[in-house]
Amino acid sequence: MTAIIDYDAGNIRSVENAVRYLGHEAVVTADSSRILSADHVILPGVGAFGDAMEKLRSAGLEDTIRQAVKAGIPFLGICLGLQLLFEESEESPGVKGLCLLPGRIRRIPEGDGRKVPQIGWNDLSFPRESRLFRGIPEGSYVYFVHSYYLEAADPADVAARTEYGVRIDAAVEKGNLFACQFHPEKSERTGMRILENFLNL
Repeated sequence: MTAIIDYDAGNIRSVENAVRYLGHEAVVTADSSRILSADHVILPGVGAFGDAMEKLRSAGLEDTIRQAVKAGIPFLGICLGLQLLFEESEESPGVKGLCLLPGRIRRIPEGDGRKVPQIGWNDLSFPRESRLFRGIPEGSYVYFVHSYYLEAADPADVAARTEYGVRIDAAVEKGNLFACQFHPEKSERTGMRILENFLNL
């Protein structure tokens, strides 16, 4: 069973539908016992960093997330779910993230005709092999919707990058912890393969 963490954020149902489309059982839940008994855990989300952290903390889910990661359950953050895994975000100064990985969330710089937020398809490059992108060719396109991006502190954590005015660390992988800034559930066949790779761990 895949537990999809429910903390009143956007885009949760589309992730649930994608997991079920791939033939896996999915439950949207804020119940710690169900999350910690799951085979896989996904933290999706669209919204503001500060609001999301407040909701996670008020629901008692911050400790649950830490326990799930520490227990070795495969854990995937998507979009805002990636950003929350890190230390802080320029979107919400003074708000501490989950600090499960070192790095900061920066605002995409405007200029050169770039629109912020970035909404649309962009290609990926892979600085190293990763289980999340097994079978995905270099240069594959995925779908982004974001105004902020990850600047990882440890390059060894980065599994995929893209360019949008700046170099963006588009995905990370460390042990049982995985995350994507893009939306695999909206990235057609490539995204379904990425989700399937995660769910088959």
